[in-house]
Amino acid sequence: MNVVVPRRRSTALNLANLLTYGRLVAVPVVVALLFWPQDDTARWIAVAVFVAAAITDYLDGYVARTYSQSSALGRMLDPIADKLLVAASLLMLCADGTIRGWSLWAAIVILCREILVSGLREYLAELKVGVPVSRVAKWKTAVQLVALGVLIAGPAGERVLPGNGTLGLVLLWLAAALTLYTGYDYMRSGIRHVIDDER
Repeated sequence: MNVVVPRRRSTALNLANLLTYGRLVAVPVVVALLFWPQDDTARWIAVAVFVAAAITDYLDGYVARTYSQSSALGRMLDPIADKLLVAASLLMLCADGTIRGWSLWAAIVILCREILVSGLREYLAELKVGVPVSRVAKWKTAVQLVALGVLIAGPAGERVLPGNGTLGLVLLWLAAALTLYTGYDYMRSGIRHVIDDER
């Protein structure tokens, strides 16, 4: 007598992962649209795509937790999608001059922190040590995404809301300050595990 074993549904195409894939697809779309920095239509479409992608950053985690759709693939791709979206947007905004002068340092701090935390997470994963996301880190992410959304609007946003560019840069510096704080926090935690591992 043959026992029929029900096929296990793949988690690759669950809703939480589909939202993450959407964020990955949004990266080249935003980059392509920012190749026309003086075109208001391209700027506003880029803002819309970026905002939709930023919303999925919250939604995919919520869906995964609420509907038990957490998966190894999702846990791997989620931080990658976040970092690609932020890094690509920062590079394009620096390239078109939206972020310039001293504000370039804010962008550098944010990018360096992302690389630092990625390397730290990879090392700690080998030690089977998780790095929980702190409340301050969540605030940092929120401020960072709002700052980038405002800056992506660029000249088009300035025509609707004078001072839009200045607001975006102030938020970017705030995100950079929070980035330094959370980066130091992660590094301190990582070094403690490294020291413990060598004993």
